Amino acid sequence: MSKRIRIKDVATLAGVSTATVSRALSTPESVGPATREKVMEAVKQTGYRINAAARDLRQRRSRSILILAPNLSNTFFSQIFAAVQDEASKAGLTVQISDSRIEGDRLVSLGHDGRADGIILLDGSLPAEVVNGWQVPLIQLSEWNDAYDAPRLGIDNRAATQLAVAHLLDLGHRAIAHVSGPAGNVLAETRRRAFLIAAAERAFDPLVFDADFTLAAGAQAARDWAALHTRPTAVFCASDECALGFMSQCAHLGVDVPGDVSVMGFDDIDFADHFVPSLTTIHQPRNKMGRAATRYLIERMTGAGGAEAALDPTDPPIAPTLIERTSTRAVTG
Repeated sequence: MSKRIRIKDVATLAGVSTATVSRALSTPESVGPATREKVMEAVKQTGYRINAAARDLRQRRSRSILILAPNLSNTFFSQIFAAVQDEASKAGLTVQISDSRIEGDRLVSLGHDGRADGIILLDGSLPAEVVNGWQVPLIQLSEWNDAYDAPRLGIDNRAATQLAVAHLLDLGHRAIAHVSGPAGNVLAETRRRAFLIAAAERAFDPLVFDADFTLAAGAQAARDWAALHTRPTAVFCASDECALGFMSQCAHLGVDVPGDVSVMGFDDIDFADHFVPSLTTIHQPRNKMGRAATRYLIERMTGAGGAEAALDPTDPPIAPTLIERTSTRAVTG
């Protein structure tokens, strides 16, 4: 049986201490070029292999990223999860996914217990004192909270709403309803405010249905819309799931989309273009967002050069894109 090569064997061959070998392997920039070259040559000659698991245990590193999301069943997150997993695996990291709606000590401990080296947070409703107390790199993705001491990445929700409203106005609609997301949610509130601002600026007749992002909420909004004496000719929903619920209920009620009412969503989830009619919506580049957030987080975790400048929270958010499909059409007659 061949002799197991240890770090002290590398140190002896290189003529340095074991501490120097450790530094040369874990933080090469802390060792002079000549010494580093001697160490790496000794590693090559001895065939030494770093015991990554033992090293990470000593450094209290888990080599993993934690994703915290408020509703794991929400189809919006699927592409983000996949993109984070792909980028993390390229860096030799694992990914954990957890529901953010946990309380007390379990929530507080997330950024302290060593289970993750960095966190991607998709929930802006957590207590700021908890989030700001976490001791690992953090990035806010999609949702945000201005009280969090962490950069954020996401779409420009106000511009997206203005784009949606402009599309409906260009089609000749002058009575437009908005099916809002849940009260207190930063995305829902931003889109709702932007809708009302657009109504004031563009001088059209607005109506808001209080709802949330779910299919059931969209279906209820359709029933409420159908019960009106004078119905808006277009409806802009705060999420695709809500819009699909609205359209499904319209079918049950004998209401034609887009013949009787044009319907728009927000997100461009995976099956938005497979529904009948296919859904006109605001596209969020979720794959791009997930990859960008992961790369930034890895830079912060590893201390790579330029990490602080890689994502400036004062930079403009991602520009939205409107995807026109068959659930909207021009007003006729």
